[in-house]
Amino acid sequence: MSAILLMLLGLGGMAAGYLFYSRFIADRIYRFDPDFITPAHEYEDGVDFVPTNKFVLWGHHFTSVAGAAPIVGPAIAVIWGWLPAFLWVVLGTIFFAGVHDSGAIWASVRNRALSVGSLTGQVVGKRARTIFMIVIFLVLLMVNAVFGVVIAGLLIKNPASVVPIWGAIAVALVIGQAIYRFKLNLALVSLLGVVALYTLIYIGPDIPVVLPERVFGLSDGAAWILILFAYAAIASLLPVWVLLQPRDYINGLQLFVGLILLYGAVLIASPEVVAPMINHNVPAGAPPLIPLLFVTIACGAISGFHGLVASGTTSKQLDKEPDARFVGYFGSVGEGALALAAIIAVSAGFATLGEWQGVYSAFGQGGVQAFVDGGATILHNGVGIDTEVSATILTVMAALFAGTTMDTGLRLQRYIFQEFGEIYRIHWLGRPLPATLMAVGCCILLAFGAGGAEGSGGLLIWPLFGTTNQLLAGLTLLVVTVMLVRLKRPMWITLIPLVFLLVMTLAALVIQLNEFYQKRDWFLLGLDVVVLVAAILVTLECASAFKRPARDSVSGES
Repeated sequence: MSAILLMLLGLGGMAAGYLFYSRFIADRIYRFDPDFITPAHEYEDGVDFVPTNKFVLWGHHFTSVAGAAPIVGPAIAVIWGWLPAFLWVVLGTIFFAGVHDSGAIWASVRNRALSVGSLTGQVVGKRARTIFMIVIFLVLLMVNAVFGVVIAGLLIKNPASVVPIWGAIAVALVIGQAIYRFKLNLALVSLLGVVALYTLIYIGPDIPVVLPERVFGLSDGAAWILILFAYAAIASLLPVWVLLQPRDYINGLQLFVGLILLYGAVLIASPEVVAPMINHNVPAGAPPLIPLLFVTIACGAISGFHGLVASGTTSKQLDKEPDARFVGYFGSVGEGALALAAIIAVSAGFATLGEWQGVYSAFGQGGVQAFVDGGATILHNGVGIDTEVSATILTVMAALFAGTTMDTGLRLQRYIFQEFGEIYRIHWLGRPLPATLMAVGCCILLAFGAGGAEGSGGLLIWPLFGTTNQLLAGLTLLVVTVMLVRLKRPMWITLIPLVFLLVMTLAALVIQLNEFYQKRDWFLLGLDVVVLVAAILVTLECASAFKRPARDSVSGES
């Protein structure tokens, strides 16, 4: 079948979800109030609390939550066939992700921009908050440590991408000054920023950057990881308008340009989908489709990390409450469009079924490189862009998303340490610099303590990321549902997704327990038990919270 049909059905469904379903949610369920004074105005400090244009904030939210995950997850999950991945991405975006993201923003904005961990303490109780924050800490640790490895690998494998990836930081710094200090026209600044970024992408192949194989005794990969963490630490301390917002915004724009090119190439070339609709010859050792599909594809359908961003940084920058519909729900649509592009690239970017099977010979194969290779083939065949330039465009797209997620992730981890400092009255930990050093220290300790001199320790606990991340999404929906119940509003739009997600995630955790036991991997087995017990305890706490009267500190009324 032609990939055009997949594209039209997927994008059409997501567009309808935003135009109709998100409006129903905004007006009838969350009841966004244009006159509500958001925390960005109430606590404005020019550093973390900054009222922001909804288009700029959309760019921050979308690119922070996207990362490489909406590429990696779908590009791996097509091993079960393209249809399950396609259905989960499209339906998950419409009925799960948009509801989750806009709901997390609303819940946080209505409660002084508290993070979802602190909000759990307000809505549910202190015991649930403590357990929830442990889960949050694990998710952030996994994201930051692993994305450092992912970006380092992309920089090494594609040296043509180094100049545009790091040059994007300079472009973002200029954009931040142009928008906030000099108050220049947003459309003009956006156009110039995109032109500058794509100029860097064009000249990247002519200026490849390769680190020496050994840097101060470390491998090139380990050196890149340390450089990335040093950068992320600095970025997390800067005011959001200086680097974080404009970097995310320009990345959001370049994604749209990249998607327009990719989808345009699909329309012109009309490639055939060579991957099977349902793969009946799944490689030996691959886990079952249900429930593992729903934790393999997180970003692009629904992801707990989104709730951390929504309540950690986005809620502190929301100018008007109705903007949460555009920022949260449409941000999910943007990510769904990226996940759909990944499915098409790895299903129709190969010449034959045999070539596809050669890549997907074992579970876990594919990923970012399959997306880059397949997408570059489609771009070359469709719009005639040189294959190396096409690969550079897609590599930069993936790496910039991973980088912005790492920026935001480290800032969020800093917030977690600061919240620990406030909760347990460790005053020095409540300050930004010590909290940042603690966050970076934990990531580096995991990366090099568990991974040795290569710094790949984050990959050690990555097998649990999918389940832990989806558990976090379910628990975030639980908090939002408790708020809706106490406000006597319809709660089925959050209850149905959270029940489905918790059932699938708990089932996946149990399956993984058996896998770790069979492999005698006692570390991951023990960590799996911790996550499983935490899930059960927080679920029980939330269930009991449905029956308790609302505390005065929890708001939601207009």
